[in-house]
Amino acid sequence: MKKKAAALRYDTSKENAPRVLASGEGEVANNIIKIAQLNNLPIKEDADLVELLSKIEIDKEVPEALYKAVAEVFSFIYKSTKKE
Repeated sequence: MKKKAAALRYDTSKENAPRVLASGEGEVANNIIKIAQLNNLPIKEDADLVELLSKIEIDKEVPEALYKAVAEVFSFIYKSTKKE
């Protein structure tokens, strides 16, 4: 089974909802993860969510049906990057 990955962006000052920046499997997924690691970006593993996000066109907003799941990811990111 090939590894899958997706990258999200959410600029609250410009966007109404998070957008899918990249998604893919195999080598593309490895590159998405490598770029995140090189930029010290948090990574959250959620195979079910990645499967759903991979069906969304690049640079399109996440549909409302996925808001709750994506909000959990952003909550994880906030907690993992929060300065003590």
